[in-house]
Amino acid sequence: MKDLTNVFLVDDDDIFVYLTKKIFASTELKTDIKVFHDGLAAIDFLKANAGKPEMFPDIIFLDLNMPVMDGWEFLDEFKDIYPSLGKNIMLYIVSSSISPHDLERAKSISVVTDFCIKPLAADKVIELIEAL
Repeated sequence: MKDLTNVFLVDDDDIFVYLTKKIFASTELKTDIKVFHDGLAAIDFLKANAGKPEMFPDIIFLDLNMPVMDGWEFLDEFKDIYPSLGKNIMLYIVSSSISPHDLERAKSISVVTDFCIKPLAADKVIELIEAL
């Protein structure tokens, strides 16, 4: 595993964001975490930094239910811009949804690495990061 892992948390749930940051802080993993409270803010950041792959995350944790632009809308945009980003990005949907429809829909989207149910346990976060 490399020294620093860049992480995007795209989630409007302040408790999830807080707990996830605490999980990272409790590990020996060196991470730089950027938080976006809706999908549009994250997409805008990616588009604004086109051509600068060092600005992009190694991993994205994406919620599905958010205001402004939800996770599904984010994925529609992300699929279009992903080839031009110039970086391999692991994208995990992290949702409280246990709907089989959501799981199947997520699995059908090529840029989605996996679907995880909230809350994330510390050992699961470490496992996902080490998979990089």
